[in-house]
Amino acid sequence: MEDPRWPGYKHNIHSVFHRAIDQMPWYRELDLARHGARYVEPELNVALILKSGDALCWSSDFDKTADSFAAFSTRDAAQLRRWRDDFLPIVERILGPESRQPPLPPEKRISVLQSTSEGRLLLETSALSPLEFVEREFEHPVVRAGLLFFNGLREVDLRLRGFGHHIPALLASPAKAQLCLGGSERLAEALAAVVRESGGEIRVSCEPRRIVVERGRVAGVETRDGELLRARFVVSSLNPQQTFLELMSPDEDTRRKAAAFEYNLLAPLFALNLVLKERPKYRAEEKHPELARAFMVILGLERFEQFHDIVRHHQAGRIPPTVMWGATPTLFDPSQAPTGGHTAFMWEKLPYRLRGDARNWDAERERHAQEMLKVWTQYAPNLAEATTGWFARSPLDTERSLPNMREGDLLVGSFANGQIGYDRPFRGAGQYRGPVEGLYLCGSCCHPGGNVTGLPGYNSAQVIRADLGL
Repeated sequence: MEDPRWPGYKHNIHSVFHRAIDQMPWYRELDLARHGARYVEPELNVALILKSGDALCWSSDFDKTADSFAAFSTRDAAQLRRWRDDFLPIVERILGPESRQPPLPPEKRISVLQSTSEGRLLLETSALSPLEFVEREFEHPVVRAGLLFFNGLREVDLRLRGFGHHIPALLASPAKAQLCLGGSERLAEALAAVVRESGGEIRVSCEPRRIVVERGRVAGVETRDGELLRARFVVSSLNPQQTFLELMSPDEDTRRKAAAFEYNLLAPLFALNLVLKERPKYRAEEKHPELARAFMVILGLERFEQFHDIVRHHQAGRIPPTVMWGATPTLFDPSQAPTGGHTAFMWEKLPYRLRGDARNWDAERERHAQEMLKVWTQYAPNLAEATTGWFARSPLDTERSLPNMREGDLLVGSFANGQIGYDRPFRGAGQYRGPVEGLYLCGSCCHPGGNVTGLPGYNSAQVIRADLGL
């Protein structure tokens, strides 16, 4: 978006860190680069900057990452290499293919995995929580904190068993955070261009009233304006409550399951976006000059024990001590600001129901944004003079502008209570097929879950194509 108060400064208000988009099968098949969706992947991909001026860094060059770990613990650096090597074939042969196809029933998946050594290691590691895995395998508090944040707190509840493999999978994955040139909207624009080029039509500012069912099968969608759009099938990327409770009158079993779909306690984001005369210059650059070109920057995280405090604050609806992460997109894409100017942002995980009620954010938003800026300035003192404007968005603002993200949940649904794989969003709908013939699901409430991957839609398309005999 471009705020009229600061013309020429473009802000990605929600989606920025796109992981390995240009390696996704749908990106290549749809030739999205030709339609304007082009990506850069900064080499210094992530930097956890400490108050001491030290930094734990993840690079696209694995040896540089290992060297950064070794500066904190040679043992942890050796563990990093070991788990990376052990999980390379698991990511390539199991986890990658699993994410790009409809999920198997849990019993069949376990049987398949138990037939290979890689599968057995995956099952063994998955039995742990991310917290248990990191505590078992790594020793330094900063290394533990960095690993848990980068693929723990950002994704799932660190205490949740069944996700211990997320950490070694991160270490082995070649996929790093990427930036869409021209802004994240370019990806949506490229997808829209493909639809139109293929003869499709896109309606904007068009709200559905109901999914129409006739004689036991889907017949189309009726809009709020009363227009009936007839269709052979309907595909919904909305959350289960929207699809089944707001747009349909399903059977009692489906209604109960949809109503029970849960959202993440730790997923809502608070965002602070800055308009700058110059980029943030971190004190830590004195020790680590390379931080001047870091992409994702993490601030306020010093030790892994902070996670327990963050969870307690979320459970109580309080704002925890600030731990935040963000970027300066204009370092890698100057087109997002006027010549010489910059935009930057920081995100923080904060409770949706602040002091028990999400509406409290409307009175708290500006004050908390100022507190975040104070913390940020402690790490980058030049922000005191470089900042010419700012705005903030709360978890409630996220839900208002993106209603699919109920309770501000950027992942559109928890992975707890069996809401994963074959049973995501709930048992009976995990193969992208709804309970009514002709109804399909394709959103982040489906396998493999949230974040910008395009894979729920890609997998849903495989099911639809097979059902239609195409």
